[in-house]
Amino acid sequence: MTRLHTSRRARRALVPVLAASALLTLGAAAPASAESDQLWVYSDPYELVLPGAYEDGTAPERTVALKVSHDNIGNPVGAGRISVDAAELAAFATVRWPADCDVQDAATAVCDVPPLTGTDVVTAAELTLSALPGAPADAAGALRYTAVHGDMTSHPGETRVTVGNGPDLALTQSPRQDGVVPGSRITVPATLTNNGNRTADGVLLKLFASRGLAFTQRPANCEYLDTEVGTEALCVLDRAVAPGDAYALVNPVKAGRNALFDRYDYSVEPWSAEALDAARAGRTWTPGTGAELVLRPAAAARTALVPDLDPQDNHRSVIIHAANTADLRLTGARVTGTVGDTVQAGVTVRNRGPAWIASLGAGEPAATVDVRIPANASVTGRPDECYALTADGEWREEQLGAPRYRCTTPVFLNERAAHAFTFGLRIDAPGTARAVSGIDNDQFEPPVRSFDPDLTNNTAALVVTG
Repeated sequence: MTRLHTSRRARRALVPVLAASALLTLGAAAPASAESDQLWVYSDPYELVLPGAYEDGTAPERTVALKVSHDNIGNPVGAGRISVDAAELAAFATVRWPADCDVQDAATAVCDVPPLTGTDVVTAAELTLSALPGAPADAAGALRYTAVHGDMTSHPGETRVTVGNGPDLALTQSPRQDGVVPGSRITVPATLTNNGNRTADGVLLKLFASRGLAFTQRPANCEYLDTEVGTEALCVLDRAVAPGDAYALVNPVKAGRNALFDRYDYSVEPWSAEALDAARAGRTWTPGTGAELVLRPAAAARTALVPDLDPQDNHRSVIIHAANTADLRLTGARVTGTVGDTVQAGVTVRNRGPAWIASLGAGEPAATVDVRIPANASVTGRPDECYALTADGEWREEQLGAPRYRCTTPVFLNERAAHAFTFGLRIDAPGTARAVSGIDNDQFEPPVRSFDPDLTNNTAALVVTG
């Protein structure tokens, strides 16, 4: 149903690139940091859908924020400007310009951009758009913009704007929860609203509670799927949600004895038999047996939600951090053979609990191990999760025969789980050699030392006798 994590590298790749720009021109005498600097422009959201008019003829407004950033913190970038062209939208939408924009005509403007501090993103302009009365449902066009700061000019960025009619279900973001006591009950409150211009005849609510969390109720109008990393739920809420309606969503969960770094996801979409079938994805779900989960009216929340049509506002994720510990332990191995033999040996990471360890937000390995190879042996085979290093810890191109390896576990280690890194070792010399490997106690978000109560068992020896 839901992707549990996104790696840091993947997240960087997902920064909106549809409107990103490269550096065009720099003076020949510019400092090195300026020579390699790049100016970027994009919008939030990177695509915008404008609802058509409500039944009473009024049209909802949406905003789009134009953003500017640059790469090099060592290159001071002063104030600039961004030129915006909305001519392609004129046939089906109106644009309301912010006060810091010099409006050239109804479709174009030049807006001031503050200095770029470090590599922080700044908002250059926030435009308010709405569909014109009678705008056709298939109307579409591009909002175009270009930023200039000193000698740096971006390629033109663009944001696709379309008109659509229908419900637009959205959820408020529930805050992160820290210091949760294992065994306690918690709630993840949220407000559901319809920001569109048509009524949703029903709601499909999707939930995910990771392994350290458990649903305290399993309503009869929900069905459940238990997996190794948590429990998914699909709930059919048989209630019409009209434009502007707001409802409170509360589904209590319990933090288990194994809770530590957990995650709760919740998302909504208009109900249909096809949407429910797609969410089931051919898997076997178990119906709940408790009292039905119902929508309860809440104070109107339309102004509390981001007023633009964010494609992510129907899916929210909350980190639940429990006040708990997980004791990682590293065990080594002793192997014996004759010179020329190839033996199998390595180290094993064990989680002795009581909590499971999971990086469901950052997508980092649950543990990283620095594996040292005894001097009388050579590596002839390595695990896929390990890459070679020099003795000084630098990247090494040749992956076999290295004196040192950096090995990573999956993103989660269940309570009492074990993950082994087994190497093929050729014994090169007689005698006994010993090398000590260790878990990186400063790796993970937060670091291992912040949740592991006993760091003394995080090292282990690999001993080879020939």
